[in-house]
Amino acid sequence: MTQDIATRIEGHAGIISLNRPSALHALTLDMVHAMTDVLVKWQTSKKVKCIIIDHAEGRGFCAGGDIAFLRNSALNDEGKSGRQFFHDEYQLNHLLFTYPKPVVAFMDGITMGGGVGISQPARFRVATENTRFAMPETGIGLFPDVGGGWYLSRLEGRVGQFLALTGARIAGPGCLALGLASHYIPSEALADAKARIAVEDVERIDGILGTLAVTPPPSKIVETLFQINRHFASDRFEEILASLDADESDWAMREAATLRSKSPQTCKVALRQLAESLKLDDFAENMAMEYRIASRVLTRPDFAEGVRAVIVDKDNAPKWDPARPEDVTDALLDTIFAALPADEEWKPL
Repeated sequence: MTQDIATRIEGHAGIISLNRPSALHALTLDMVHAMTDVLVKWQTSKKVKCIIIDHAEGRGFCAGGDIAFLRNSALNDEGKSGRQFFHDEYQLNHLLFTYPKPVVAFMDGITMGGGVGISQPARFRVATENTRFAMPETGIGLFPDVGGGWYLSRLEGRVGQFLALTGARIAGPGCLALGLASHYIPSEALADAKARIAVEDVERIDGILGTLAVTPPPSKIVETLFQINRHFASDRFEEILASLDADESDWAMREAATLRSKSPQTCKVALRQLAESLKLDDFAENMAMEYRIASRVLTRPDFAEGVRAVIVDKDNAPKWDPARPEDVTDALLDTIFAALPADEEWKPL
């Protein structure tokens, strides 16, 4: 059992606390396995009637996955260990999505990438004034995985496409407004919420959270929904850029500049991913699709280069390959989305 996950039972609540503060609780493969093992064990436990996922200390809930590990895999073992990480992480995501007992995720802090993957499947998703939600993968040549295709494609209007492409950070009020959070509670009330959830009837969880919830301040993202729905209406990346370029407002120019800093490959992958996910009826099918994408994108040039530019060297000057949106062809996308050999396809636990 890794030290980076702390588990305990209080009352009838099984509590999983992420405990890797030096990395804002970013998930390692050991953490994924530890969470999966305890969730499988608690699934049939008569003592555990609900699950709480939170973080032990520090300002992040969960800042994502182990990006350094994934880049090392891409550069040194042809992506083998990286694919294992994605495979097992996606099994954890699916386990949470289908879990038979109520799950409450406290997104009190930075909730990005892998943190989205373990909070969005929860029946109850609590945002606070500290929440910063984002899927920033286009900036490192990855894509909004861990179920991102499923969750983002099902948000109202085109805000999911906006979040997938820009990697915009959404604060707690915005999470509530968009449906990414089920409740907005001040962080000072979280200890009370957890204590009550652990002892009161599990049918009362919604009521407990509702009693402690407050009206959040206005959300900035809500104020821009008209522009988002207008400019991000197309599933073609070039058309989104053209729409923004034709608008001389500060907002449009800023978003156009943001998009041009991202991996063109990733942006096109994300748009197709969300469009395809919306056609699916089953979350497992979505995860199988995302695993196919991850298996290919991991070893394509943009991922190692994006991590180098943003995280390793921090020069924020990635050299994308292909460099231009028009050079990311439909044929290239077809190879990224193509089925894997039958014995390599992703399957749920």
